[in-house]
Amino acid sequence: MIVIALYNLKGGVGKTASCVNLSYLAAKDGYKTLLWDIDPQGATSFYFKAKPKTHPSIKKLISKDADLEAAVLATDYEHLDLIPADNSAKSFDIMVNEMQGNKNRLKNILKQFEGEYDFVFIDCPPGFSALSENIFNAADIVLMPVIPTTLSVRTYNMVKDYFKEKSLDVAKLMCFFTMTDLRKNMHHEIMTQLFKDKRFFGNYIPYLSDVEKMGIHKMPIEAFAKSSYAAQCYAALWTEITEGVLE
Repeated sequence: MIVIALYNLKGGVGKTASCVNLSYLAAKDGYKTLLWDIDPQGATSFYFKAKPKTHPSIKKLISKDADLEAAVLATDYEHLDLIPADNSAKSFDIMVNEMQGNKNRLKNILKQFEGEYDFVFIDCPPGFSALSENIFNAADIVLMPVIPTTLSVRTYNMVKDYFKEKSLDVAKLMCFFTMTDLRKNMHHEIMTQLFKDKRFFGNYIPYLSDVEKMGIHKMPIEAFAKSSYAAQCYAALWTEITEGVLE
């Protein structure tokens, strides 16, 4: 079982769209896939039209003897299950508090899915916290979408510094560019610069309207625009990720 956490220190970088599309592509390839929406905004759950009749309390989901299976929902797509977000006002604070002092709590909770899923994707909340440190420890890959702008480069460097400060495995941090526009000199220059860091995948996601239309259709891009350039870009990125992960 491979755990992939989609993370960025800041929002608005295409993190959730990427999490939805990549998990969909994993399931399409026949891998048993679970997507856990931990971001309190619940955008991933929105894209999959997840409306649980009841939702176990956050404390039960992350307790020592947590039974996550009770929160798992099937989606409309074969091989793809979802743990929807609990977007109640206090859920994020509770998760952060419960993770304090035990940086492996989430890793231990996810062990119950060993043998049941091939991939677990986590849509992470932004920011640094005890929860994010738990996510980084639990993940095999921390997949970070980066817009090629000056502020995003600063954010990328802050995340790298955080990994070093917390003695986390920096090798887990893998990145790809999103919302790119190569007509802009700055985008082209920053991408050229950061590719030298050997931490970025070669495939990237351009700034495309079909990504924004996910909110209208409430589904992954390939499900409503199979032949679109956006679908092709995500498929190429997913192929590159699997080639690196599964070899």
